[in-house]
Formats: sequence, structure tokens, C-alpha cells
Amino acid sequence: MPLSCPVLLTIPEAALLLRQSVAALYKMIQRHQLPGVVRLGRRVRVDQGTLVDWLDQNRAASLAGGQR
Repeated sequence: MPLSCPVLLTIPEAALLLRQSVAALYKMIQRHQLPGVVRLGRRVRVDQGTLVDWLDQNRAASLAGGQR
């Protein structure tokens, strides 16, 4: 059975996905506000699956709170 590996995004790739600046993402990482952060030595990557799940959860929470 093939082993599935997580897709790790670079910070610029994650910034595009979130429509944020690269600087904003680094600030979120420093504040431990971004899930799925993986450190590989000096390199920082973001697990795509974890990030997409986090987006789905936050979108559902904001939609439920904003409906009247």
C-alpha cells in the first residue's frame, strides 16, 4: 500500500492560499496562531491538510455566528 505524505506548503504558498501577506503569516507563526506549522531546521513549512481543515472550521464558525 503506498504511503501518503502530507503536502507541505512554503510560507509564500500558504500566504496565497490565505490571501495574506508573507509578513502577516510569519507574525501568526510567532504568535502560535497558525496550525500545521512544521519546522525543518531553519525552514518553516505549513501542512496543507491541517491548514485547509482549520479554514473550514473557522468558516463554519463565522457563518453560523453571522446568520440571523
